[in-house]
Amino acid sequence: MDVRRIVVVVEDVEAARTALRWALHNFIRHGDILTLLHVFSPRTMGGSRSSRKKKMRFLRLEGFQLALSFKDICNSNFFNTNVEMIVTEGDDEAGKIGDVIREIGASVLIVGLHDRSFLYRLAMTHTDLANHFNCRVLAIKAPIVPPLLATKKPRSVGSRASSSATPSPLSSSDASAYHHSLDFSQIEIGRLEVPETPTPKVPYQICPDPYSILWRWRRRKSRRKNY
Repeated sequence: MDVRRIVVVVEDVEAARTALRWALHNFIRHGDILTLLHVFSPRTMGGSRSSRKKKMRFLRLEGFQLALSFKDICNSNFFNTNVEMIVTEGDDEAGKIGDVIREIGASVLIVGLHDRSFLYRLAMTHTDLANHFNCRVLAIKAPIVPPLLATKKPRSVGSRASSSATPSPLSSSDASAYHHSLDFSQIEIGRLEVPETPTPKVPYQICPDPYSILWRWRRRKSRRKNY
């Protein structure tokens, strides 16, 4: 069985954690190498050179802490998963992710799809995303939660209308139409379907890796016969 290298994009959004959990339960198999990739952008930094260096160190440290939280998700239920972390900087998130994928030779890219995802921006300029990343792309979309209906407060007599109006949230149909208006023909949209893990009958976890079980064989001493 060939060893696959799979990249999961690490973002501080619930959609990214949803994609990781989906991949662990439904896609990743024993022997695969799982790469947690986080790209932070330094383009908003200003000030002196020393202050920029401090901000860079802070963003890198923050990225490692976020990647470690994703690694904890892997270790909580899948302690035998081969996980590695990459935290790097880049102004163009999609371009940097593509460079890392080609550098490490990954075959699958898994992304949590949300409204601010870089995939939407990339789809406006590229029609074939799989060829752009040179790998299979899986965009995992969590089930749509219907937005809360905006409630109008009754206006009392003599009160003035507020000058700033609160924008109403998009309905689920509008959001779905917005998502499907872009071309994602090379991306498989999946829903989170995490099966319930039954309670084990034994109080310990059985290691799925046969090579992790060490057998000790001791040669039996032969008894000497007394003549």
